[in-house]
Amino acid sequence: MDIYQLSNGQFSLLPAAPASLPAEGFLWLDVTHDEIAADPAAWRQAVESITGTHVYDPHLRDAVNLAHPTYFDSTQDYAMVVFRKLALDGADQTPEPRQTNRRIPAALTKLATRPVTFMIMDRALVTVRAAQSRTVETLQAKLRESRARQPGSPEELMLRLLNAMVDQYLDLRHPLTAQIDRWQRALLSPQHPFNDWNALLDARIELRKLDQLCEGQHDAMQEFRDHVVDTIDPANPAINKDLLLVRVNDVMEHVSRVLHHAQRLEATLESAVQIHFSAMAHRTSEIMRTLTVITALFMPLTLITGIFGMNFNDMPLLKSKDGFWITMGVMAVIVAALLFFFRRKKYLDDQP
Repeated sequence: MDIYQLSNGQFSLLPAAPASLPAEGFLWLDVTHDEIAADPAAWRQAVESITGTHVYDPHLRDAVNLAHPTYFDSTQDYAMVVFRKLALDGADQTPEPRQTNRRIPAALTKLATRPVTFMIMDRALVTVRAAQSRTVETLQAKLRESRARQPGSPEELMLRLLNAMVDQYLDLRHPLTAQIDRWQRALLSPQHPFNDWNALLDARIELRKLDQLCEGQHDAMQEFRDHVVDTIDPANPAINKDLLLVRVNDVMEHVSRVLHHAQRLEATLESAVQIHFSAMAHRTSEIMRTLTVITALFMPLTLITGIFGMNFNDMPLLKSKDGFWITMGVMAVIVAALLFFFRRKKYLDDQP
């Protein structure tokens, strides 16, 4: 577990665990899931000895549960936020069980997520994350810069991290849109029939998961905003309540943008499928119309040949030397008349 101290505009890594909270500023306790899972009781005792706050058993289990959804909870001593971020860090990006036979496109495989747990205490922030987290490491590097503005409270530090995590979802808009556009062109292509229905179904499932994920994130941020409004004293000089509300609203607005984009992509994909089936029905109708016209043209000709094929000794034109040509002429006139009739009724036109 790494312990950082933020005070007087300085960000520093402490060489050892302090005996208590600092008089000015606050502490950032950064720990991985594996470190807690190795000895949960020892980790909880270490946090309690530093912050004076006891972590409850349900929250301790939630912190190491890699399948836990996004949510917010609070007690009299601390508040807890579980936020699912994109698993873009490190080689192992499969925290969620997936079926091996699913054909998910490359753009949608980036929607695999991991939980990050935040525990906001009095002058302390505890983060529980994966062993490799690009978001956390990037923020730590930025805070080490002397010119970087330091967060003034644990809540502000958490909101900075959340804002960076949500921005990762926004970065996926272009590859997701490009993948949906490729499917649209494939669905509407008359030269190449679309056969990749399993991948399309898996894509809809992933987009639905993204939709539900964003709804959970928005609800959690709304509950945290209510917690800030109800519990933080505006007269507290250590916490700028207005700034926190602005940052919370900014995170919620970013989550809403991702949610709306996921809903638009899902609607676009559904529309493309409907247009595909409409085009297929239209092509089938064109084929059936052509076959119907051919059948209508040959029905009277078949009738004439059937009549002259009957076994009678005396029939008109049967023994005439011009009977064949007269019959062929009558057939040609019938075909021409039917084609003229079909043209007048616009049965052969492509446009109604």
